[in-house]
Amino acid sequence: MHQGQKAIVWFNEVTKKDVPTVGGKGANLGEMTNANIPVPTGFIVTANAYFDFLKKSELTDKIRNLLQPLDPGNSKQLQQIAAEIKQLILDAAMSPELAKEIQEAYSKMGRGLVAVRSSATAEDLPEASFAGQQSTFLNVQGGKEVVAAVQECWASLFEARAIFYRVQQGFDHLKVGIAVPVQKMVQSEASGVMFTLEPVTSDKSKIAIEAVLGLGEMIVSGDVTPDTYIVSKDGLKISSKKIAQQEWKLIRSKESKNKGANIKVLLTPEEQAQQKISDDDIITLAKLGKQLEDHYQFPQDIEWAKEDKTIFIVQTRPVTTIKEITEVAPEITAPVLLSGAPASPGIASGPVKIIPDASQINKVKDGDILVAEMTTPDFVPAMKRAAAIVTDRGGRTAHAAIVSRELGIPCVVGAGQATSILTDGQIISVDGSTGKIYEGKVAIKEKITDAYKEKIKTKTRVYVNLAQPELAEIVAARNVDGVGLLRAEFMIAQIGEHPRFMIKQNRGNEFIDKLYEGINTFAKAFNPRPVVYRTTDFKTNEYRELTGGQEYEEVEENPMIGYRGASRYITDLDVFKLEIEAIKRVRQKYLNLWVMIPFVRTIDEMARTKKFLEAEGLERSPDFKLWMMVEVPSNIFLMEKFLELGIDGISIGSNDLTQLILGIDRDSERLAETFDERNEAVLIALERAIKVSKAMGVTSSICGQAPSVYPELTEKLVEWGITSVSVSPDMIGTTREIIAKAEAKLGL
Repeated sequence: MHQGQKAIVWFNEVTKKDVPTVGGKGANLGEMTNANIPVPTGFIVTANAYFDFLKKSELTDKIRNLLQPLDPGNSKQLQQIAAEIKQLILDAAMSPELAKEIQEAYSKMGRGLVAVRSSATAEDLPEASFAGQQSTFLNVQGGKEVVAAVQECWASLFEARAIFYRVQQGFDHLKVGIAVPVQKMVQSEASGVMFTLEPVTSDKSKIAIEAVLGLGEMIVSGDVTPDTYIVSKDGLKISSKKIAQQEWKLIRSKESKNKGANIKVLLTPEEQAQQKISDDDIITLAKLGKQLEDHYQFPQDIEWAKEDKTIFIVQTRPVTTIKEITEVAPEITAPVLLSGAPASPGIASGPVKIIPDASQINKVKDGDILVAEMTTPDFVPAMKRAAAIVTDRGGRTAHAAIVSRELGIPCVVGAGQATSILTDGQIISVDGSTGKIYEGKVAIKEKITDAYKEKIKTKTRVYVNLAQPELAEIVAARNVDGVGLLRAEFMIAQIGEHPRFMIKQNRGNEFIDKLYEGINTFAKAFNPRPVVYRTTDFKTNEYRELTGGQEYEEVEENPMIGYRGASRYITDLDVFKLEIEAIKRVRQKYLNLWVMIPFVRTIDEMARTKKFLEAEGLERSPDFKLWMMVEVPSNIFLMEKFLELGIDGISIGSNDLTQLILGIDRDSERLAETFDERNEAVLIALERAIKVSKAMGVTSSICGQAPSVYPELTEKLVEWGITSVSVSPDMIGTTREIIAKAEAKLGL
């Protein structure tokens, strides 16, 4: 039978060219096997077998009919259709010939425990774009069980999230295939992760290896702190070893009742203190790492396991968090409180917030130092607010480390007793480059390096979100196209008095002067690049905190959806006039200052606000642009009508828009997991906002947290035609890189 029609192929029969039949995962396993990398043996049930199953079971038309009425925006209906299709696939009989072939291949592998994984594919899509959408089954044993797991993997091609993704990407559901690699499970005596560059500093001359006794699941979860070995690529010599004490290990149970489950085993004092793998093993691993990097021509993030004196490579993928900025760490003389492993570079100071578990993450405010035993995905909302992160346990590939590097905030992991030595509210400084934690605030003069001005060019503009005037010059020296969101709130909080209170005391001009100074700093630093100033969006509770505020602001039950944004401007004209005066004064010298109106609920509100600006001398012109924030669902439904008023640009506030579409308080820690800008309903809104703007010749931007956190979302925004993306300063380089890749992929 021709290779392309085979129902089952062994790893050594495929390479990266076979993605259409074996998917990205299967092709990668074959590619490594053929490059003489020791990969645990296995075979792949190809996409041909899946398509053949659909045909023989006469499911194609039934699936198409079930998908016919699908409205991807209707979540309940989507879930219902997904469940029906999955059941159809599970109920249909696999051909006896294929079932027999799978069982024979499993026997040829020596039976035992196997992993059954999904590897989805589309013929015209060489990328592994479907990663993580389908099922994986570990510790499967027995011929019939393997056959059942293969069919479960096929059914998982119609999970609701996978259906939604294909609709978004314009793929035909029945042309996307699924291959199923079946691979021998390694009973790891030791396991770990290897980076073919130093993951914190991105030093490409080094290989970093982390190791634990037992199964590798503990490394990523941060449950234990691994050994860390650094090997120099030149000459393959071990340059440093950090042995960590491991109190227990995870192994697979051999008991008949609990076969295949993972159990914890306590280690003896001698075992706890030992080096996890020998020096010879370290060098063997480093050689494999070098071989993989040479083969793929890119730094690799590799998972490995050791069984019976043999080292196996379980998975390899490109490293996604490469930092191009290398700065010499400054010398610090402050007292060192404790130290751990450096996990994400940079230095930050702030008050300690000790978080025993995820239910208390709301205690972490902007600028706090989050201190925990270890973090889990539930901690992410708080991690986004933190200035730095410190954990008692975990290594440099633990959850806390990876997320911190993505967020661009300093992180120290495996610091031992941080949660018991440090106290809530204590001011500390965290140096994520050296792993040291200092008493008090350490003064560091931020240094601009030429690396900041990296020459990546993109068609989609990269703007920055800013609020503090003292950062204006530092950030303006970066490779950034302007300020996409200049927040007024910080400057007004610095003034410290309610504007109406100042008007009452005949001190309105003082308010104008102070606001002018703040805005002017940004306009001057970024000139001639645009600075998009968002007019004040204080809520009543925030206004009440200013001196004199309680006299003028009511107590609202729900300030988030209360008297704020454009609603205020059209009823509190005197205060709005002060802001307009400050803007006009800055524009006498710097015409790069534009205005953006936040939280607009109705067409009438926007029309009246615009009319007032025009009456005050702020009319749209080639050098004065008027933008509108898109953060209320009414903006999405009535987008055409809002834009017909005459607006130059929109900027999507993805945080508020997500909150109002999903009906979730974005500060609720209980609902934090459900608060996700990648939710189907939010994606539909984002796509509409961008596409309608583009069709009407209006520029579009986004200034919420989402693009900084989810590269896959940024790719979609670029595809839909967004004009610019505005991110926090630490994410400028990363976002520029993500956009450059997305544009290259789309041929822009």
